[in-house]
Amino acid sequence: MNTAGSSSGLETGTITRVSGPLVEITGLQGLSMLEIVAIGPERISAQVVAINGENATLQAYEYTGGLKSGDPAERSGHQLSGLLGPGLLGTVFDGLLRPLSSAPLWLTQDRQASAEDPTVLETEWEFTPSVNIGDTVQPGQIIGTVPGAGTVEFRVMVPPAVAGVVQWLAEGSVHPLDPVARVDGVEVPLAQQWPVHTARPFGERLTEALPLHTGQRVLDLLFPLPRGSAAAVPGGFGTGKTLTLQQIAKWSDADVIVYVGCGERGNEMADVLDGLSDLDDPRTGGKLIDRTVIIANTSNMPMMAREASIASGVTVAEFFRDMGYDAVVIADSTSRWAEALREFANRNGDLPAEEGYPASLASELSAFYERAARVRTLGGATASVTVIGAVSPPGGDMSEPVTTDTQRFVRSLWVLDRDLAYSRHYPAVSWRGSFARDAEALARWHTANGDPLWAQRRASATLLLSEADRLTALAEIIGTASLPGHEQMVLLGGRLVRDGVLLQNALSPNDGYSSAEKGSALLQIVLDVVDACQALVARGVPAADVERVDFTPVLRLRETTGPADADGVWTQGREFLRQLEQLGGAGPDRAGQDRAEPDRAETGRESSGGINGGT
Repeated sequence: MNTAGSSSGLETGTITRVSGPLVEITGLQGLSMLEIVAIGPERISAQVVAINGENATLQAYEYTGGLKSGDPAERSGHQLSGLLGPGLLGTVFDGLLRPLSSAPLWLTQDRQASAEDPTVLETEWEFTPSVNIGDTVQPGQIIGTVPGAGTVEFRVMVPPAVAGVVQWLAEGSVHPLDPVARVDGVEVPLAQQWPVHTARPFGERLTEALPLHTGQRVLDLLFPLPRGSAAAVPGGFGTGKTLTLQQIAKWSDADVIVYVGCGERGNEMADVLDGLSDLDDPRTGGKLIDRTVIIANTSNMPMMAREASIASGVTVAEFFRDMGYDAVVIADSTSRWAEALREFANRNGDLPAEEGYPASLASELSAFYERAARVRTLGGATASVTVIGAVSPPGGDMSEPVTTDTQRFVRSLWVLDRDLAYSRHYPAVSWRGSFARDAEALARWHTANGDPLWAQRRASATLLLSEADRLTALAEIIGTASLPGHEQMVLLGGRLVRDGVLLQNALSPNDGYSSAEKGSALLQIVLDVVDACQALVARGVPAADVERVDFTPVLRLRETTGPADADGVWTQGREFLRQLEQLGGAGPDRAGQDRAEPDRAETGRESSGGINGGT
């Protein structure tokens, strides 16, 4: 991270006031907004947030204990910038993108660590060019690779403002700031410096929706998220936000994961590091952490570095996006980031808005989530940055400002329900408060890619869950036995969907991850079982007799079959359907026979009559 770690030789002012992370200085002319200033004898990094003539207000990114009026303040001439190069993958950084020592054991922070640290700048990397001298290159074009920089190939790109003929190429080992090529007289270094608050440029924003598979059935089946989109995970204490985000980090089909621990407890970050370090990556054959960047700004680290950690995480993701990869940024949690903004605004005397948050909260959230995009890069590749942010509303109050403002800017909302969590139903994603704005667009993608009934299954499941919730409230008043038989089957169907499909054991080798095919098969089999139960009731079988059937084989399908064993789900599910049909004295229905065909894409519910088939 290019902070205020070294003397720049520029003019020096003095500190006039210190109030926590807020520092006021005077005597510096020509300052620009967002410029980094080195303050105090230890040259603490601070960013300009307000200018009034020779006076300026700074937000300090480090602990300000010991600073006093009269201490020096020196300009740097640049914004807060990240050193983007090999060595990002598999490494733990602080909020300013400086390597943390002793990670992952202690996450201790070296105050003097910076981009100028010899451990960063003196590391040697082998550069392998992919172009020749005399070739004409464009901005963003790949000119070489660096082996051994993670399980994802590190690609060296022409900087955005550089184009022309390659005049020289490096050979052998180079350091991060060494040039690897010369293009029309401009030297191209191995690593790029980039201001973290400035979005990296791209060629074109793409609108076609492609699903990001998370491996969590409740998300992939009911509330899907496209690549290059944004999602939020609001939930109160103990509802499983961190575990849900960890599962997405482990199992999503992104190429690169950027995990930002923003103001969270240190033990949670240690668990994340431990899990990523031990987990084998099925995509690459190595360890999952080797394609992951960890940015840890825990609750005991400087508060205002939380604001920088969010921007640093998105910048790193955009860097890998420009290489042609699909990257996912996981921010846990944006509420702690918003609290840092609130504290600084209060110290600065800004007029508070709702619940003391600054009036700029909505625009700050918008700027963060809008950096998510699926694009055509300057180099011509198709890649994406997907942003997933956790929200921790105090007391689980979903009407507080961070939650309500976040809902305006995300495409998917995965609300975690306290009642589900306390009943040990995980992921505790509520089907009542969650939404997916791109479900229709993703349905078109599934139709074009061999699953034309994806939208129908999703609609049937959400309707079944909604009807089951409505009837549950009624049954609590008049009793389940007082309901008509087909409504009792709706209650039964709701339980089967919840416990047989949406429930997922993160610690199970078979159930922690679910392929898209297995998830679709599970949901289809459960819906078929519900339809068969409705048909039995319609033929005169008492609802009580149907409810006495042992549905354990259906509920256990998610555990008794492998993570990607869709065929096993179909085989065991059809066998249960045949046994269920014997309760009514009839053979398997024609729809069940059609579903037995190998072409899963054409499976359907031709004659089942929907979730209320006996109505």
